Amino acid sequence: MKELKPIILPEHYNYAAFFLTLACNLTCSYCINRFGEDGFVKKRLTGKEVAAGINRIVSRNDLPITLQGGEPSIHKDFIYIVNNIKPELNIDILTNLQFDVDEFMKNVPPDRVKRNSPYASIRVSYHPQVMELEPLMKKVLKMQHAGYSIGIWSVLHPSQEQIVRDAQIRCQDAGIDFRFKEFLGEHEGKLHGTYRYDGACEKKFMKTVMCKTTELIIGSDGSVYRCHSDLYEGRPSVGNIIDPAFELEDIWRPCDAFGHCNPCDIKVKTNRFQTYGHTSVEIEEIQAHRGAQVRA
Repeated sequence: MKELKPIILPEHYNYAAFFLTLACNLTCSYCINRFGEDGFVKKRLTGKEVAAGINRIVSRNDLPITLQGGEPSIHKDFIYIVNNIKPELNIDILTNLQFDVDEFMKNVPPDRVKRNSPYASIRVSYHPQVMELEPLMKKVLKMQHAGYSIGIWSVLHPSQEQIVRDAQIRCQDAGIDFRFKEFLGEHEGKLHGTYRYDGACEKKFMKTVMCKTTELIIGSDGSVYRCHSDLYEGRPSVGNIIDPAFELEDIWRPCDAFGHCNPCDIKVKTNRFQTYGHTSVEIEEIQAHRGAQVRA
């Protein structure tokens, strides 16, 4: 592989994620990855390629590289990737923790996935539709007692909200950090979630707008996308993280799929400092954007 020149993340970027795979070993009916059409890219980079791509990134202490999916531990080189990311890059992991935690702990020291932040570096998803709480708690406690920064997060889906709230109480009583995530998507004909842009993910129209991201979104084959929607729907990427010629452009881009956005991109949420009011992308009408450019 040719030498890859550094990619410096802009100061206003709030998130950087490598989706090692969009496959998962669970089958949740409400998975946000399947909000739109299944245009998933199935190809996966090797662990060596993933590490090489990530290692060209220049970030900050408060902006980790998040390994996620799907379920990232499905990648056959998962532990290799974690261990071969350069030490100056912080790592977060989003996982359902259905892997062998003893094997992970034997090979990955706690300090490799730990940083000074208001939330855990290993964020475990609990889905009562397909998981049992007790075995999950035992795994989390084992890793927590071994010094790993780990906690549980669960979606407040309307059909299981009370189960999730009861689980939080049990986990907190056991000393586990357990937090909620707002359910995003459709349930019984109603769209749930708090969104910044009206109609953006209701799939009732398509409109061309100007859009700018605050996130680095990298797919399993190394493709870099404007947003989650482009990743999940298989739309064209803006480049590839292992392409020596790739450069990250912090620019506004035209998008003709407004109205079919993914909820992850336009929901109102907390940023990496846990301050509420952030959205992943900024969207402007074409004419308003041109006017702003002229005034500038």
